[in-house]
Amino acid sequence: MNKRIESKLKQLPTKPGVYFYKDAAGEVIYIGKAASLRGRVRQYFQKSRAFDPKTDALVAEIADVEWTELETEVDALFLEAELVRRYLPRFNILLRDDKSQSFVRINYKSDYPTVSLTRRPLDDGAEYFGPYMNSLAIKRALRCLRKAFPYAVTRPAGQKRASLYYHLGLDPGLEDGRTSLADYRANLRKLMQYLRGQRVALTREIERDMKKAAKAKQFEAAAELRNQLQALQELNRQTLFGDSERLDISRDWALVELAKLLGLARPPRRIEGFDISHLQGTDTTASLVVFSNGLPDKAAYRKFKLRSPGNDDTGHIHETLTRRLKEDNRRKWGLPDLILIDGGKGQLTAGLAARDAAGLSKLPTVGLAKRQEEIIIHRTKSLPLLDEQRLASQAQKLQAYTSQSTDFISLLPPATSHLVKLLQRIRDESHRFALSYHSVLKSGRQRSSLLDEIPGVGEITRKKLIRRFGSARGVLAASPAELQAVLGSRRGTQLAAALARLKSI
Repeated sequence: MNKRIESKLKQLPTKPGVYFYKDAAGEVIYIGKAASLRGRVRQYFQKSRAFDPKTDALVAEIADVEWTELETEVDALFLEAELVRRYLPRFNILLRDDKSQSFVRINYKSDYPTVSLTRRPLDDGAEYFGPYMNSLAIKRALRCLRKAFPYAVTRPAGQKRASLYYHLGLDPGLEDGRTSLADYRANLRKLMQYLRGQRVALTREIERDMKKAAKAKQFEAAAELRNQLQALQELNRQTLFGDSERLDISRDWALVELAKLLGLARPPRRIEGFDISHLQGTDTTASLVVFSNGLPDKAAYRKFKLRSPGNDDTGHIHETLTRRLKEDNRRKWGLPDLILIDGGKGQLTAGLAARDAAGLSKLPTVGLAKRQEEIIIHRTKSLPLLDEQRLASQAQKLQAYTSQSTDFISLLPPATSHLVKLLQRIRDESHRFALSYHSVLKSGRQRSSLLDEIPGVGEITRKKLIRRFGSARGVLAASPAELQAVLGSRRGTQLAAALARLKSI
């Protein structure tokens, strides 16, 4: 990072805006939007931040940074798209890959214009705006803008009265002539002007028209224009992408804190969390949840129905890790950068034994004690290279409470740290996923009965017996004569004999 960039990073505002990265020749190579320019732009220059190769290539070419400060996230969203389309920065195209893109489609020339989102722009005479990479943000923005510039999203078939959306102030009401086509198109022109990033000019135009209408005593028209202005002013209270952007920063800091604390070479891209769930030793299940770059990767989750009986958490953890680290599963699922075992010293010891037996003694593995997110580290086995002096220093910086025993070090970070929030998400997900599978097995077992264990008693026969005797226990107490009355002489006698054998066991 050169001195020019270093100086500019100190000047960055915290307001929304659009930022531009330039190379040594002054060419714009990347354009991005931000809910907070200071937070977003600085992310690219964090030494500890882990990037993919394409982003690393972008950062290596940045020689200068410029930005445009805006009033709202909506402005930033639309101005970014307009400038990307205008300048075609090569890294915007490179980093896009095959990510899904959204375009706003306005068939302005139609006799019933509509506004919609589409993935593929066509040569159909409609106006297209975009592309937008954040589909959720553009949907939120359009919902906000619809209050200022009411528009139709579909053409109703055979409808002659104004829809509910008209009465909510979100639709022009072309069906029964509440708005003329000319007025509706004029309204759409304002919307398109906003989509092109021309908010300031549009605001001035609306203010000018409002004053003209008021001066001409056209008070209804002036009131409509006033309402448009108020709706546009409300946009600065809307959060379109800032929530996810701030959450992304928090997750990134958490991964950096975790890597520094454990002495990992880089922030762990793939973390696997394990938890056990059972009810008094029955229907025991284990969960494997995966967090990729600090985010849950639910497609990679796995669940295990455990074979070892009884209430034995350490034995169950050992079985789970043994099955997870089998050669074929390593080949299909890959290996994590960090294993997080939900449990204390006993569970961690069992997991480490299974890991070492699989020949993966250098795979970082730590425990997470319940309730308080206390990190449990084995002095000689959890981490490939544990520098206790460095660990103590990092724990002190993090303000983590430390306790030690002969074989273990326990760290309790403050509840407000980003690291704890990440660990809480992983722990909660692993517990939820294990419990959900346990509940499935438990309910399936509860639906079964003693009758399922008797040869020759199928679904229809079982239902017939339950209707007559009320429950499996009632069937078990029934006399041979009562069973013969329901099933007939031969089958009733066979069932009575089977039940007698069952009672004698």
